[in-house]
Amino acid sequence: MTDKRVQAVALAAGLVLWNGVVDPRLPARWQPVVRAGLGGALLAATGARPGFRPPSVWSGLRVGAAAATAVSAGVAATSTVPMVRTGMRRKMLPERPGRWLALRIPLGTVWPEEAAFRGALGKVGAEAFGPTGGQLLQATAFGLSHIADARAAGQPVIPTVLVTGVAGWVFGRLAQRSASLAASMLAHLAINEAGALAALASQAGPAPLPAPGSQP
Repeated sequence: MTDKRVQAVALAAGLVLWNGVVDPRLPARWQPVVRAGLGGALLAATGARPGFRPPSVWSGLRVGAAAATAVSAGVAATSTVPMVRTGMRRKMLPERPGRWLALRIPLGTVWPEEAAFRGALGKVGAEAFGPTGGQLLQATAFGLSHIADARAAGQPVIPTVLVTGVAGWVFGRLAQRSASLAASMLAHLAINEAGALAALASQAGPAPLPAPGSQP
C-alpha cells in the first residue's frame, strides 16, 4: 500500500475513532465549537478546497438548493405516515430545541462533517484511490462514524450505518459535481433541520390515532 493510501485509510480510521471515542466524552456545551474547529483544521491540513468562491460557490448553491428542496419535501411527506410519526414521538429531543436548530445542527454537525468527510477525506481519498474509490472511502467512514450515535439513541446499528453511508455517498457526489461543499452542506442541513422540525412538531401535536383493528 502506497504512502497516500496509508494516509487516507489512517485519516478515515481517525475520524471514525474520534466520533466513537473522543467526541462523546466532550462537554456538550463545547462540542459544536470543537467539532467546527476540527473540521476547519482538517481542511487546512489537507489543502482541500471548500469551493466557497465564485464560480464554484454559485454552482454549489444551485445544486444544494435543488437537493435541499427535494429532501425537505420528502421529509414532510414521510412525516405524515403514522408509523413514522410514532417513531418521531418516541425520539429523545434536546431540552433547548432553539440551540439545537440554530447551533448544534449547522455548526456542530453539518459544517464539521462536510469539512472532514467530503472535504478533507474526500480529497485525500481521491488522491489515493481515485475519485470513485475516494468517495467510497469517505462514505464508508461516514457510516461507521455514526455507530456511537446509533447506540446512544437506541437505534439499530447496522441499518443506521448503511443509511448514513448512502447519505455520505450522495453528499460526496453533490460536492464533487458542483466542486463546492455548499451543495452537500445545504442537502445535509435540509435533512437534519427538516427531521428535527418534524420531530418537534410531532411531539408538540396530538398523538396519532391507532390503526383500525389495533389493540388499545
